[in-house]
Amino acid sequence: MKYLHLIWAALFRRKTRTILTLVSILTAFLLFGMLDGVRTSFANVGKSAAGAKRLQTGSKLSFIETLPQSLQARIAQVPGVKDVAYANWFGGAYQDPHNQVFSFAVSPNYIDQYPEVSVTPAERKAFDATRTGVLVGDTLAKKYHWKVGDKLPLQSNIFPNRDGSKNWSFDIAGIIRATKPDDKQFLQGVVLMHWKYFDESNPYNRGQVGWYVTSVADASQSDRVARAIDALSANSDHETKTMTEQAAMASWMKQMGNISFIVVSIMGAVFFTLLLLTGNTMAQAVRERTSELAVLKTIGFSSQAVLGLVLAESVLLVLLGGVIGLGLAAMLGPIMSAGSGGMLNMPPVGAGSWAIGVGLMVAIGLLVGVLPALRAMRLNIVDALAGR
Repeated sequence: MKYLHLIWAALFRRKTRTILTLVSILTAFLLFGMLDGVRTSFANVGKSAAGAKRLQTGSKLSFIETLPQSLQARIAQVPGVKDVAYANWFGGAYQDPHNQVFSFAVSPNYIDQYPEVSVTPAERKAFDATRTGVLVGDTLAKKYHWKVGDKLPLQSNIFPNRDGSKNWSFDIAGIIRATKPDDKQFLQGVVLMHWKYFDESNPYNRGQVGWYVTSVADASQSDRVARAIDALSANSDHETKTMTEQAAMASWMKQMGNISFIVVSIMGAVFFTLLLLTGNTMAQAVRERTSELAVLKTIGFSSQAVLGLVLAESVLLVLLGGVIGLGLAAMLGPIMSAGSGGMLNMPPVGAGSWAIGVGLMVAIGLLVGVLPALRAMRLNIVDALAGR
């Protein structure tokens, strides 16, 4: 620590270059913190106590394939099943086709499978009694300034209605809120409409559902119940695959793309670029200070001490930018969670992420500093002072 002032002075000898390099490092570790949070968020979907008691049943072939609505009654008779609901993807957009909102056509008991959210009894009664009624998540309601009683025009990018148009009109009957106010739940960012109205109002669905949500009485029996549900459709033209809510979400993500692989690939490219950039910065900084390093050796600094000073400078550079970047990721994570309305529950940048991050900082610092440090260690005093 007694040489910290020397390291600091060397680091900021060229302030503009150092600051630009710090911004690059900061950005890399900000991305690391945010992308790791996204990966963890998807990995944690369905891990809640309530989620552990829910199973999702979809087509064995693909999540875009549909299943017969008549399967609900058969699933309900499986021992261990508490309740069964179903839903279809609607593919809605509000005001602009590119402004997508999560919207599902659901059975009357769908929201009952999710004790994490609730609707007031009066609003639930109004929803049940209104054919064109919808329940909207409070996050969406706040974002678009919707309120109970409003007309809600949606465009479906999948299903036209009976007149051939993709323009649908609904009545907002209620607001979906988290049971615990501090929680952020996925359903707070969705629109739920009546499956019966959806099925009767478009010419393509014809009694089909996208997936079933099954509540089980005992979470420890989920595997047995899942196997029994899939056995109902074995060797039929609509074979099913039943999984826990967490596994189902993971499967959906894998069919759209391997989130973990994507995150690792992006971060690999970012850190490779960072190695080249930071390595170039350190190499240039040492070349510019050849005579200064020779003076240090002349006044008594050993070759090993000069090696340590250059390595320390490199590690400090990466640590400064990396710690600020991870700190920003820790602050932005909750903001992103709030903005997504529960669709992304970004976990905090915890001790594990900090440990990995700091480890990467030190490793990158040592890696980019080792060649310039070795060059400084092997520096010949006479040649350096002579400018050779």
